[in-house]
Amino acid sequence: MIRSEQHVPSRRALSLSDIAWSAGEILLAHYALNEVEARRKDDNSPVTDADEEAEIFILTQLRHLFPDIPIVAEEEVSGGHTSEIGESFFLVDPLDGTKEFLSRNGEFTVNIAEIVNGTPVCGVVFAPARGRLFVGEISSGAFDLLTEAGIVPDFGGLRHIAARQPPPDGLVAVASRSHRDARTDEYLAHYKVKEFVSAGSSLKFCLVAAGEADIYPRLGRTMEWDTAAGHAVLAAAGGSVTKLDGRPFVYGKIEEKFANPFFVARGRS
Repeated sequence: MIRSEQHVPSRRALSLSDIAWSAGEILLAHYALNEVEARRKDDNSPVTDADEEAEIFILTQLRHLFPDIPIVAEEEVSGGHTSEIGESFFLVDPLDGTKEFLSRNGEFTVNIAEIVNGTPVCGVVFAPARGRLFVGEISSGAFDLLTEAGIVPDFGGLRHIAARQPPPDGLVAVASRSHRDARTDEYLAHYKVKEFVSAGSSLKFCLVAAGEADIYPRLGRTMEWDTAAGHAVLAAAGGSVTKLDGRPFVYGKIEEKFANPFFVARGRS
């Protein structure tokens, strides 16, 4: 249970967590099928019926609960629809890690984040096949919860998590299972790294947030909906996400069509 001396997530954060869990159940129903058909979008990335069904569910729920807050969602944007954003908006990726979903390694997530003035203030990352949900909120901290498919979670069991200080004997570096490349290895060569861990989707941010890893650099293409929820969890856990040169990593980059620059996520400094 969450200890009484700790902050607890707001009702808003718990609502987002509940939506993410239910969307994860939709993904698991597709994941259980023997074959999942993938199609190619204009940017050559894969999309499945699972992505689209989960996104429709998430958007319906968010628009019901928060009708005044715009939403930027991956599949809607891919289909040519982008809402006008304001100081506050949601970023949604209904299935982050479609390649992991198709390869059936379980490392895919549902991502929902709320952005205020360019900063992720609340985010949920749910890995349904792994049975682990992360929620981070600047005002209350970061938490995780173990879940079981088909059983509505008891959010009273959320466990507080925190990013850790860099260990003196070396860092645990986490890199993309699908996108690790020579540039990432060259970047990490400047650090004392004792162990490399591969992970898919936004789980990489969450491993740093939970103190299970220390650094995650990304020197490849990502979109805002890929990173915002994990960024929120890590920031709430005491870590950071910045551009490679240390400048702030912000959201709502309309002119860039919501594309991100390279970045590095770290634990506590």
